[in-house]
This record gives sequence, structure tokens and C-alpha cells, in this order.
Amino acid sequence: MVDKAELVGIARKARPRAAMESLESVSVTTELGIDGDFRGKLRRRQVTILAEEDWQAACHEIGRDDIHWTERRANLFVRGIALPRSKGSKLSIGDVVFEINGETDPCNRMDAVAMGLQEALRPDWRGGVTCRVIAGGTMTVGDPVTENT
Repeated sequence: MVDKAELVGIARKARPRAAMESLESVSVTTELGIDGDFRGKLRRRQVTILAEEDWQAACHEIGRDDIHWTERRANLFVRGIALPRSKGSKLSIGDVVFEINGETDPCNRMDAVAMGLQEALRPDWRGGVTCRVIAGGTMTVGDPVTENT
């Protein structure tokens, strides 16, 4: 059992289909999202967040517990919190505040990683959430994650 919700992974990609780069710490702004990530310019889908528990459930469902979370191509990997499943919900990671604007729809690239993964990520927003940054700052692996009510 996890005592607190926390950020356990940070990743970015410089361009579409680029390799994911894992980071220990990163700057996040309302203008560009995660520093160095190409999606930051996309106002509605600046940052994607994936919950470890959802990822593990999807991987377990297809019998593949060996797939690294960066294969999902999400920016942030959190543990110990059920991600809000409604648009407009707010989530804080350290000093950074995100507004959830939708579900991260699993694409056919997931089946290229492991057959059946795309479908396993579909139920109950298991594939994660898309967000826009509403308050920037610096995030570091280990930062607390809280839902803003």
C-alpha cells in the first residue's frame, strides 16, 4: 500500500515518434508545457499523465508485466492516486497545476508494443489523461500528487 501519491516518472519526446527521454526533474510552463516536449505547443493536450495502477492493470490483462511505462508515451507517471476522470478536474504535482481536458485515447501504436494493449487501455480511462498547464514550476520525481477540489 502506498502512503502518499507521488510522481514516479517524467518523460518527454522532442518530436512525434521520437524516443522517450526519461528525466529526474523538469521545468513546466503554461506556454510550452514540459520543457523540450513537442506537445507543449498544443494547448489542449500539453501534457499526458498515466497512473501506475492503471498501467499495471492493462499490462496484467494481456499477460505482459514486463512493458516499461514509457512505451505508453505519456509524460508523467504517478503512483497512489486514482486520476480524475472528468474534464475540468485539477491535479497538482509539486507546485505545478494541471487541468484535465480529456482521456488519452489509446492508439494502434500500443498494439505494436504488445498485441491487445490498445484495447486493455480503453476501459475507465486506463490510458491516462490529457492536461493543460495552468500554473507552471519545476517537477521532480518524488514530488507529491494531489487532486485539487
